[in-house]
Amino acid sequence: MRQSITERVEDQAHAWKEGLEAAIRERVREVIEEILQEEVEEALGARRSQRAAGRGGYRHGKKVRGLALRSGAVKLKVPRAGLVNSQGEEREWRSRLLPRYRRSSPEVEQAVLGVYLSGGNTRRIRGALQPLLGGAPLSKSAVSRLVSRLEESYEGWRQRDLAEEQIVYLYLDTIYPKVRSGGKVVSLPVLVALGVKATGEKILLALVLAGAETGAAWEMLLADLAARRLGRPRLIISDGNAGLKSALERIWPGIAHQRCSVHKLRNLLAKAPEHAQEAVHEDYNRIVYAADRAAAEQARASFLAKWKKLCPSVAASLEEAGEELLTFYHFPASQHKSLRTTNAIERLQEEFRRRIKTQASLPSEKAALLLFFGLFASGQVKMRRIEGWADLAGDSPAAA
Repeated sequence: MRQSITERVEDQAHAWKEGLEAAIRERVREVIEEILQEEVEEALGARRSQRAAGRGGYRHGKKVRGLALRSGAVKLKVPRAGLVNSQGEEREWRSRLLPRYRRSSPEVEQAVLGVYLSGGNTRRIRGALQPLLGGAPLSKSAVSRLVSRLEESYEGWRQRDLAEEQIVYLYLDTIYPKVRSGGKVVSLPVLVALGVKATGEKILLALVLAGAETGAAWEMLLADLAARRLGRPRLIISDGNAGLKSALERIWPGIAHQRCSVHKLRNLLAKAPEHAQEAVHEDYNRIVYAADRAAAEQARASFLAKWKKLCPSVAASLEEAGEELLTFYHFPASQHKSLRTTNAIERLQEEFRRRIKTQASLPSEKAALLLFFGLFASGQVKMRRIEGWADLAGDSPAAA
């Protein structure tokens, strides 16, 4: 019975992902066809059915052509036309965007998605596509249509029902992209919720742009997940933000909570004098990499006894985390590597930063959300299953 449920969940998730990737491919196909239309209009010196003096030739239908993109294959309707020069000589029109024998074009998709998803305006998109377009025009209306269609996909994703996702673990963390807002470039927090399904797969659940990382902002995100029927996860993995912790208690009282061990290590090292940092690091590792919970508690007791004398602020910082630093020991040992930190979201943030490293800032708040969503939806960011995912079938909420 369990196997059939798992298979059904996997099928539903696969169908949702396929549908979203198909929508992205459709958007890319539309913008390529739009560019081809504008390219042939420039070559002919006239729009479709337009009477124009000095016309450089005539259309004669379209041909269907397959093109392999990173997100999958698409069928393009490529316009056909004959050009006539001043001597009356005729030749067939050839696209500069899609040369005659090109059947695979990751460059086109990368340029369209990369610049567009970064919030690029018409000028920036035209510049990025210049090597491909060879001077062909790209209208503001083509860009506007592409923008509105991706926003529709994002809104559908943001409001979708989560009941069938079967989320067992939930990572919560914040990224800080530089965004132009209110006439200034500022680092605005984007709250990120990343779920782990019963199959071990990671899935992006929510993105919320907030004015500040407050308890109210986190409560809004968590309440939205609950309203979309996420269910109560077995474990939350997050940093030690006090506002988040209070929000969790209001939405899911008593839920198992794991404090990110990497965030806590950074806190400890920030309070330790430089000459003692290596020793603090080594003693801390004995806690979070212990063989079992009993060994971890013994290592923690030794840590506190030692550093209360040598550096009381370091010991106080460790005590602040309490039992939430060791929650992951209640779960299968094969999963400890994945459950003790929020590194899953950290890796997403690294991908995000890598894609926008040439930009000082994003042009708008919405551009930040669309970029993050677009990288995920288009398949440009891949997420692996958690370590020990095969043991999820035997794990149960009672084990937490």
